[in-house]
Amino acid sequence: MALTGRAALLAALGSLPVGIWDPGWTGILAVNAPLVAACACDFALAAPVRRLGLTRSGDTSVRLGDTADVTLTITNPSRRPLRAHLRDAWPPSSWLPGTETAASRHRLTVPPGERRRVATRLRPTRRGDRQADRVTIRSYGPLGLFTRQGTHKVPWTVRVLPPFTSRKHLPAKLARLRELDGRTSVLTRGEGTEFDSLREYVPGDDTRSIDWRATARQSAVAVRTWRPERDRHILLVLDTGRTSAGRVGDAPRLDASMDAALLLAALASRAGDRVDLLAYDRRTRALVQGRAAGDVLPSLVNAMAPLEPELVETDARGLTATALRTAPRRSLIVLLTTLDATPIEEGLLPVLPRLTQRHTVLLASVADPHIAQMAKARGNTDAVYDAAAAAQAQTERHRTAEQLRRHGVTVVDATPDDLAPALADAYLALKTAGRL
Repeated sequence: MALTGRAALLAALGSLPVGIWDPGWTGILAVNAPLVAACACDFALAAPVRRLGLTRSGDTSVRLGDTADVTLTITNPSRRPLRAHLRDAWPPSSWLPGTETAASRHRLTVPPGERRRVATRLRPTRRGDRQADRVTIRSYGPLGLFTRQGTHKVPWTVRVLPPFTSRKHLPAKLARLRELDGRTSVLTRGEGTEFDSLREYVPGDDTRSIDWRATARQSAVAVRTWRPERDRHILLVLDTGRTSAGRVGDAPRLDASMDAALLLAALASRAGDRVDLLAYDRRTRALVQGRAAGDVLPSLVNAMAPLEPELVETDARGLTATALRTAPRRSLIVLLTTLDATPIEEGLLPVLPRLTQRHTVLLASVADPHIAQMAKARGNTDAVYDAAAAAQAQTERHRTAEQLRRHGVTVVDATPDDLAPALADAYLALKTAGRL
């Protein structure tokens, strides 16, 4: 069999043995001097790793589920060419399972005094900040027999933002909002408490909307149009305590609450309302206040990105006091929390009157669709027991929701896929009823 490349070179060098006398040994030790010399030469010709210059550029944020490209620039200041294998290390959640090796390892050659770029493509699987760990470089000599290896710290952070999957519902909710504003041609007048404009009567209009004075001044019957009041204050309160850590499907309840909050914030800001955010468990985890309409959504997304559930019991009194300080005037307070009986009855209900006497309160909670599936199960003894347990859980949940409604709280209880549109509909219903 013919030998080529490095194997042929090693075979050729290995065929030239030479004897060296060592007085401390009892015989002659055979040493391959040409091979040793070749290895030493190969090591000497490998470009030094410590002197390399490394810098980063690229994406600093990405939505969960999308990809981010981070470029690493390697500058070789030495007089020797760099032939290297490079590993750009990031936390394991920066890639889909099984793709880290292909995405983080690169081969490159950098001539003396030049620079090259390699791009690492990230696809994070969790929200939050992903920070680059270290860059490990293995520099090879021209023969590939010996290497130099070293690591460099090249800091970089990519913030993984919430995916905002509910934005697909926004066009439909905005269309409904335009109807309420009276800007869309419909048979019913726009509801609300602020006078908007006059227009010609259309059959089917509410006769109570006819403006008789305006009609007397012109030849056609004129009706008033109304729009929901603007510049109202909405405070989104995210409960980040232990109940938000419970997983429903593949994600924590907190993630579904965030998605619903983002859709409501986008809708309310388009309606001309002011939106603030408070994330709280035993202390304030995030606070966004006083943002202009165009800056509300980016600010909320950025503030939500690093939030994680805390495995502590939420301090309902502290949450209420902080919410009242954040919303000193009459507002719509949207509590995104649990409907579990114990946290509500022992925590929220005793302090709820402090909120409801000054503000309109809307509570949104994430329901587990698996409970509904269990309640329908039949066929064997285990399934019947599961159905009974699920029915008991649903009954307790409905009882807790009814307690809240008796205190004047609007309750939205829906599965993760339905929570965001249901919360937006509740907001629009409050607008329609003139309660906001």
